[in-house]
Amino acid sequence: MTTNVSGDVKGENKGTLWIGILLIGLGIIGIALPNISTIVVESWIALLLTSAGVAKLFYAFQTRDRGGFIWKLLLSILYIATGVMLFVYPLTGVLTLTLLLASFLLTEGVFELILAFRLRGQQNWTWALGNSIITLVLGGIIWFEWPFNAPWLLGTLVGASVIVTGISRVMLSLNWRSNLPQSDSPASA
Repeated sequence: MTTNVSGDVKGENKGTLWIGILLIGLGIIGIALPNISTIVVESWIALLLTSAGVAKLFYAFQTRDRGGFIWKLLLSILYIATGVMLFVYPLTGVLTLTLLLASFLLTEGVFELILAFRLRGQQNWTWALGNSIITLVLGGIIWFEWPFNAPWLLGTLVGASVIVTGISRVMLSLNWRSNLPQSDSPASA
């Protein structure tokens, strides 16, 4: 017994295509407004750290009878303090986050490279390879340009990385569409 899942595959393909297009648009905005996008990234991370710290603080008090209360409390204070410091000193935060971004992009580039070689047998796998190489190059640029260009470099390079990821997803989506069985195509229905 077989089940026709072509509608599910087509729906997922459209979702992947639209996500790729959205990523391309967001990347263009990031490049067009680099100083603003840098502050947005820094503020977003500050908000995430502060929120996570508050959640960890509540968890520490809810589970204080289970052991490790002091460590949970200290960890939550570290999260909150880091988030607040990023809000209070945004330029210092940008410098620090620029180094963290360089490390992240270099690591992501390595993982994307591994993924690309795992996809090597598929059509258009070179888009994933190109994504990994560009991500590695962007991480290297950030690393070597720090700290002089950090205020605009962070937003610009994040925008460029998001554009390349979006293009990669669009191309992979188009590849998946071309690999649908012929019986699932609209012409044969």
